[in-house]
Amino acid sequence: MNKFFKLLILILMLIILLIIVTAVSLSVGSSEISLKDVLYALKNENSIEHDILIKTRLPRILLGLAIGGSLSICGAILQAIFRNPLVEPYTLGISGGAGLGVSIAVFFKINLLFSGLTLTLSGFIGALLICGILLTIKLKNGFKNINQILLTGVMLSFISSSFILFILAFSNSMDLQTIIYWIMGSLDESDTNLIYISLIFSVILLIISFGYSRHLNALQLGDEEALNLGINTENVKKILFVLTSIITGLSVSIAGIIGFVGLIVPHFVRLLISRDYRFILILSFLSGAVFLIACDTMARTVISPIELPVGVITGILGGLLFINSLIKRQKDL
Repeated sequence: MNKFFKLLILILMLIILLIIVTAVSLSVGSSEISLKDVLYALKNENSIEHDILIKTRLPRILLGLAIGGSLSICGAILQAIFRNPLVEPYTLGISGGAGLGVSIAVFFKINLLFSGLTLTLSGFIGALLICGILLTIKLKNGFKNINQILLTGVMLSFISSSFILFILAFSNSMDLQTIIYWIMGSLDESDTNLIYISLIFSVILLIISFGYSRHLNALQLGDEEALNLGINTENVKKILFVLTSIITGLSVSIAGIIGFVGLIVPHFVRLLISRDYRFILILSFLSGAVFLIACDTMARTVISPIELPVGVITGILGGLLFINSLIKRQKDL
């Protein structure tokens, strides 16, 4: 009970930290707005500051909340399914499929022929294609040899990356810039409908995955132990795999490839806080949102007025944190 209470306190602290990071993100940028003026600017609809907050900064924060939370939960689920702390949503090649879909759309000018949602739809179709290939392969053999899915996903990722490089080699400078900028990831999404869709699906993912928290706890023990506990491991893995693939594909198609969030956040939550998935899922969602919003704030301000892709910041910080963790664990051993 004491441990349960401590974890609830930690969840409350993360919620407070999320509010603080949100407030800071609203106030900093190329146009500085002091914290005390943020509330006034939000109420004053005729001010320039109001437009900056409502049309630019708040949508990025909401998208950061949705994408950061979703990728972190997907990473936590996949790490339980594969019983491998180094697995993340992009390991399965879903990001590569999305990147290939976007690259094809840009190269053949499909994005210029149709609406602004073309790149998002192309990325989502590419991600679903990879998911479909993996499911087709594994539905024939089942999910017993789960590592085979991982290896297949890695190979599909390499194949997709090779095709992307092939397309880049024949692209003009404008298309080259569009593809590369998308691949590096960004929360600069102008379509509010996509942002709301991301938020809705992130909440749905959290609710559904929380319902499977007992199953995820059992999967950490191994398939045989989970079966002895009365859990149909095959069905659980299929359902969670499809769910995480769809959410990852949606996240990548909207925000591009934002690496390390789905790897670092759930890994550290499990390592430092709890191995109970009732808490891992909630803590990962909140921590992922805080991490991505903070990284996006840094991306907007570190060399302002030039904006860095948020994937650059998450890659640098995530990589450094992970290497530092490995060094500390080796010293402890």
